[in-house]
Amino acid sequence: MTDNLKHQSAFTLQIGDKAPSFTLPATDGKTYSLADFSTAKTLVVFFTCNHCPFVLGSNETTRKLAEKYRSRGVQFAAVNSNSEHTHPADSFEHMVEQMDEKKFPWPYLRDQSQETANAYGALRTPHFFVFDEERKLVYTGRELDNPRIPEKATVNNLDAALAEITSGKAVSIPLTNPVGCNIKWEGKDAHWMPAEACDLV
Repeated sequence: MTDNLKHQSAFTLQIGDKAPSFTLPATDGKTYSLADFSTAKTLVVFFTCNHCPFVLGSNETTRKLAEKYRSRGVQFAAVNSNSEHTHPADSFEHMVEQMDEKKFPWPYLRDQSQETANAYGALRTPHFFVFDEERKLVYTGRELDNPRIPEKATVNNLDAALAEITSGKAVSIPLTNPVGCNIKWEGKDAHWMPAEACDLV
C-alpha cells in the first residue's frame, strides 16, 4: 500500500491536511462557517459536548487557554456532534443553557448531522484540532493527559502546541491521543466507534 493510500484511509485528519469546511448553527443564534474565522492566525476546532465528565473536568482549563492566546491571534470554536438520542443532555437546548450559564469565550456549534465530526475524524470529547493561518493541521489530540481530574494532569499538550505555533515555531509534538468519552454516533451503541477509527499514535 502506498503512503497516499494509507493517508486516504485514515479516519482522523492527518498533520498538514486542510481544515474541512462546515456551516453550523450556534447557541448565539448565528450560523458559522470556516470562513467566519478567517481573521484568526490560529484556529482551534474542538469537539465537545454538554455531559462528558472529561469535558466538564477540563472546560475551565480550555477557557484559560482561549483567553491566554486570544491576543496572539488564536480563536477557538467548539462543536457538539453527539447524538441527543443517545444522550439527551447533548441537545441544542442544553447547549444554549450551558452557554447562558458558563459564558465560554467561543462559539458553540451544533453538528446535528455529524458530517463535521466525520469530516474531521473526531474520536472523543474533547478532541482538539489546531490549524495554522493557511488552515493546515499542525496539532491534533488531547489538551490534558487527565482532563477528568485536571489537578492531577502532568502535561498540557494543547498549551505547548499553541505556545510554539504563536512563537513561529514548529509544533514539536503534533499528535497525541485524545482522552475522553467517544463521540455518540446516531443510531449506534453509546460506545460504538467507526471501524477505521483507532489510536492516533
